[in-house]
Amino acid sequence: MNMTSLIPVSEPRLAFCYGQELEHPKDGLFLFGPLDDRAHPAQLRFGVIGTPDCLARFHRWSARIRGPIPSPDPGKAHMFGWPGFEAAFRCQWPDRPIAELTVDAEKLSKTIRIEDRTEAIYKAVDLFEQPILEYRAREEAQPAFWFVAIPEEVYLLGRPQSSVPKGERERGTAPVGKHWIRRSARSGQTLLLPEDRQFAEMQRYAKNFHNQLKARLLREKIAVQVVRDTTLTPEDFKKSNGRPLRGTQDAPTIAWNLCTTAFFKGEGKPWKLASVRDGVCYIGLVFKLDPTDAGRPNACCGAQMFLDSGDGVVFRGAMGPWWSTDRRECHLSREAAEDLVRIVIDEYKKRHGAPPRELFIHGKAAFNNAEWAGFSAAMPETTKLVGVRIRHSTDLKLFRPGALPIMRGLAYRASDTRAYLWSTGYVPRLDTYPGWETPNPILIEIVRGEAKIETVLADILGLTKLNYNACEYGASMPVTLNFADAVGEILMAAPSENTPPLPFRYYI
Repeated sequence: MNMTSLIPVSEPRLAFCYGQELEHPKDGLFLFGPLDDRAHPAQLRFGVIGTPDCLARFHRWSARIRGPIPSPDPGKAHMFGWPGFEAAFRCQWPDRPIAELTVDAEKLSKTIRIEDRTEAIYKAVDLFEQPILEYRAREEAQPAFWFVAIPEEVYLLGRPQSSVPKGERERGTAPVGKHWIRRSARSGQTLLLPEDRQFAEMQRYAKNFHNQLKARLLREKIAVQVVRDTTLTPEDFKKSNGRPLRGTQDAPTIAWNLCTTAFFKGEGKPWKLASVRDGVCYIGLVFKLDPTDAGRPNACCGAQMFLDSGDGVVFRGAMGPWWSTDRRECHLSREAAEDLVRIVIDEYKKRHGAPPRELFIHGKAAFNNAEWAGFSAAMPETTKLVGVRIRHSTDLKLFRPGALPIMRGLAYRASDTRAYLWSTGYVPRLDTYPGWETPNPILIEIVRGEAKIETVLADILGLTKLNYNACEYGASMPVTLNFADAVGEILMAAPSENTPPLPFRYYI
């Protein structure tokens, strides 16, 4: 290795209220508060839905986060205390939510244990979705988003591979011959009986409570934050030996993370990158195989657009045979690629009045000729287009003398178009490396178009700091791809061919 090819990428700074800039979002929020723009809410407007016990735990947690929570270890730089919601966000946390809806605990417990897992999860989601939709239809004052507080059993039994112990299973309404109905529904055959058609319709939904609920509420543009009761009050849940039921973060960290995403979903903007090049737009490609297409490699495509301001929008693209069984990668046709990016460009022009000067497309796979021809066809003449492939890599490891790993932000420049970037590593501000194993880099390759690799590295490191789903120093992947799998899961969790472009807050 040529040591002169090792280059430091400066840690990006974030902008907060009063034009102040710092590296760590917790420092900036504590000292100055979030960005003060026109959307800054004076008071957070949310609703909450859950079982009576979950609601009681939510209210206890809600009262607690209005005030400070001390650090569990003040002597460590990375162990932050929580200053209180209003102190951090210059926004009031209400004494009571705008709306509070109760779900019958016994009915929910029986529903999530229905023997057929598709029916169980579909009907469990119904118990939350329907009250929210009814509230929306009858009330004038609407929350900006909903907290959905769920019992631990819903989390455990509401996942794709979950199973209910035989002695706890509840009989549902799945018709006799349900396996034949599943096959008929997937092949497009017409079913005559209403109960068969209803069961067949359920097969179009993912067996994942969290993703299905979010996907079903996208239709009404309702944002939700699903939270487990064991996260809100972990002290209530102990094993027989007195140990915690599950490992959780410490109370201040939970407060920082949940409150940051709550402020963001409440239409506030916690922070943005301080130094960005004007007129730059970033797109992360999203692909998700259709789990209901037995034996057919159909996939849904989507795009996540992120602007220089940090705003994000998710676009659903076309369903098609994008999966290549030979290369085990997804690639769009020329037409689908052009259609998807043209929608993104149009949305950008609506927001800025003109197309971007530079557009970077991030993907986990290199772009083939058909895709790139489609992307290029959608570009205005004034827009420079660059394609970047970003992947986790174990090809290269670097070590430094002593007990600490290399610093975050170090890069190895392999060529003019290829580099390894350590987006994880030792962080001086935290006085620690927030990880367990030797940090691995991400491999960054400019595969189409032209750009300086140093510029691309700086952009990508900056995009690791725009995760509003938590309040962390920096993620390992840029936001363009960090949530690609999760967004793809939600796009495919419910049938919705005409999902409009929606802000990123609806998906995280």
